[in-house]
Amino acid sequence: MKMKKKTDLPSKTCLCCGLPFTWRKKWERDWDQVKYCSERCRRSAPKSQQAQR
Repeated sequence: MKMKKKTDLPSKTCLCCGLPFTWRKKWERDWDQVKYCSERCRRSAPKSQQAQR
């Protein structure tokens, strides 16, 4: 697998804090489902949004 530059990686905006975050190797299989930049943001997300999953 060819290495990519960090600037070439896909990014998203966190639904909780609104900050941009970039793709990580550990999210390789789940990138489409990733919505939050960290566990802290995921835990502090409104309960109504989590119920929609």
